[in-house]
Amino acid sequence: MDSIERYRELVRRIIQKHAAIKPAYGQVRVEAVFDEANDHYALVEAGWHDERRIEGQVIHIDIINGKIWIQFDGTEYGVARELEDLGVPRSDIVLAFHSPKKRPLTGYAVG
Repeated sequence: MDSIERYRELVRRIIQKHAAIKPAYGQVRVEAVFDEANDHYALVEAGWHDERRIEGQVIHIDIINGKIWIQFDGTEYGVARELEDLGVPRSDIVLAFHSPKKRPLTGYAVG
């Protein structure tokens, strides 16, 4: 399996793991969204908690030029740490939610 296919599988696995965790409050639906043709992956939630609307992304990841770009990470442990735990080198993980100027300070890939 080449690295891109491996990264796709790892990203899907992480998102599916988080999708299995249902919110303990409200009527909130959690959905894994995979656009594998374009290498876009997300975990989104939508619903209601009492009178408050709950809607948004929990995780958003793209695979661009052979690297995993974490666009948004709303998890407690951190998707980058999960990827590292699965053997992905920091040099293949981009924390895209940080500005390009700050990325060299993160210890991860810059782009």
